[in-house]
Amino acid sequence: MSVLTVCPYCGTGCQIVVNEQGTEERVTGYSRSPVNAGKLCIKGYSGLSYNFSRDRLKHPMIKRDGEFVRASWKEALDETADRLLEIIKQYGPDSIAFQASAKCTNEENYLMQKIARVVGTNNVDHCARSCHSPTALGLITTLGAGAATGSIESLSASRTYFVIGSNTTEQHPIIGTKLVTERKKGKNLVVADPRRTQLAELATIHLQFNPGTDVALLDSIMYVILEEHLEDEKFISDRTEGFPEFRKAIDKHSPEITEGITGIKPEELRRAARLIARDRPTSILYAMGITQHIHGTENVMSVSNLALLTGNIGVRGSGIFPLRGQNNVQGSSDMGVLSEWYPGYVPVDSPRVERFEKLWNKRLPRNKGLALSEMFDAAAEGRVKAIYVMGENPLVTEASVSDVETAIHNLELFVVQDIFMTLTAGEADIVLPASTSLEKEGTFTNTERRIQKVNAVYPSPGEAKPDWWILNEIGKRISGIQGYESPREIFEEIRQAIPGYAGATYENIYPTGKQWPINAENPEGTEILHTKTFPLGRAKFVPVVYAPPAESVDEKYDMIMTTGRNYFHYHSGTMSRRTDILERESPEPYVEINAVDARRLGIRNSQTVTVESRHGTIRTKARITEKVPPGIVFVPFHYDESRVNRLVGKQVDKLSKIPEFKVVAVRVFA
Repeated sequence: MSVLTVCPYCGTGCQIVVNEQGTEERVTGYSRSPVNAGKLCIKGYSGLSYNFSRDRLKHPMIKRDGEFVRASWKEALDETADRLLEIIKQYGPDSIAFQASAKCTNEENYLMQKIARVVGTNNVDHCARSCHSPTALGLITTLGAGAATGSIESLSASRTYFVIGSNTTEQHPIIGTKLVTERKKGKNLVVADPRRTQLAELATIHLQFNPGTDVALLDSIMYVILEEHLEDEKFISDRTEGFPEFRKAIDKHSPEITEGITGIKPEELRRAARLIARDRPTSILYAMGITQHIHGTENVMSVSNLALLTGNIGVRGSGIFPLRGQNNVQGSSDMGVLSEWYPGYVPVDSPRVERFEKLWNKRLPRNKGLALSEMFDAAAEGRVKAIYVMGENPLVTEASVSDVETAIHNLELFVVQDIFMTLTAGEADIVLPASTSLEKEGTFTNTERRIQKVNAVYPSPGEAKPDWWILNEIGKRISGIQGYESPREIFEEIRQAIPGYAGATYENIYPTGKQWPINAENPEGTEILHTKTFPLGRAKFVPVVYAPPAESVDEKYDMIMTTGRNYFHYHSGTMSRRTDILERESPEPYVEINAVDARRLGIRNSQTVTVESRHGTIRTKARITEKVPPGIVFVPFHYDESRVNRLVGKQVDKLSKIPEFKVVAVRVFA
């Protein structure tokens, strides 16, 4: 007997069929899925054996005298609750913080943020802060909805694809395959990326620009469009506002002026601008390559400006596609596990919070909570006394991890709920063993807003429990929440809390899912957003002027490092590095360096080198390649034995609080 569920890796949301008696070799793609149409990447086909790893956490554990000892669930839950309540009593509710997870279900993320708010704090956040918080803020500001405007299926109707800040074939392989297929049919592909990726090799035009100059690049493209009168005047007049102010800002960014910033020849940029504006519909796809900057929100607003300028919104085959890194980044953000928003992106200081006060029968906090990065700063300063982490590994994934270590050691209570004894879990006072998504029921919402049913395939090992069950028990103990009998019951409350989910049920989203908003007006869901109007009424142009990244090279730190993923691994490697096939293909950390730089520095291929920034150092192996240009190095962030985020500083986007991961000044030496 087979079970239909959703792949637990990237945000594409491929549907998989798993034989419940089998192993990962017996996984197939679901042929009827509108997302993946039966196709899977290597992670989907061969990446699920982590579920059976000997490393799985099977019993609750409490640290006594520096060593973990096995505990019963009652002991672990009672001690967690008692210590949290004592800290709240002594220091107030804002002395505790909760970190949710984009690897967990909508129901689990909703429950965690509800517990935090009912307790009295908006200190609840998750990894979207470090990947797509600029998307939520940027697109809500300009369009009124922080999500993809179309469907993965609708990309087939595009005539031009503009990919910026996304190594799509490695990070979102099924979507990348679609782009490659369409390119082979003769469609236009413009790729803007500092690295020469596989997709860049296939592109009509590859704009290999300097890291951190995204705004200058995008504004220059729009300058050309305006200069050559390629804008969609009717769309701008009928459906937008703020155009005159926006146009004044663009006038400062001619290709000739920005060439010295971006490194792009004016004629190349003009060719790209003409394709994007003329050969429509055009889809714009982006990922963390443009969000993980101190100007990440401005980068996203610039992308939105480009779509509005060319009328590439609201038509099938056009639109903006923020490609989500983890399986449920979109859903967990929808659920309100962001410190400035309640579920459905209701601002914490909005009168609409009254809806949640009535639903939860509780007076709720209206002040903005601490963002993920701010939680650790507050812990280091003694303002936050307890942090509860669900399904994340911040000692690998967060910026300035040395400071994160210091912060954790300063806490009075650190609780980690996870499937493995990660580097982060090893520092906890209490560890609670959770189930994987292959062992529980619930929903994920993928990168195209598709709400999909997740079904249990295997039983949990030992005493491991689903995250919703653990949170349910904690919530009953510390917040007075009545408690839930099942994920379905939580989802029914989500339908009341979030209008865009109101029409979804476990029955009608099965088997192939539905895209929100799904409600009385859109009972089958909504494939294309903004076809006639915007949630704001009119979409907004936002003037954005280029400003440099936080770091630049100097005599000592003479190269720029950027970070990201590779094809075989995922996030902090918690799952993928416990999968034999994936670990075999990419078993050790590395730094990509151009041959010109390698010769200059006397570095050989596979030689162990030091990469040093103003913030820290790592040792790793050199991989000499033409993928990166001279002066640029690339390091993947999956490897806890060589944590690249030791090199990343504490600079953050002033709007969305995302750290600057993509532009770090370094030196490399043997």
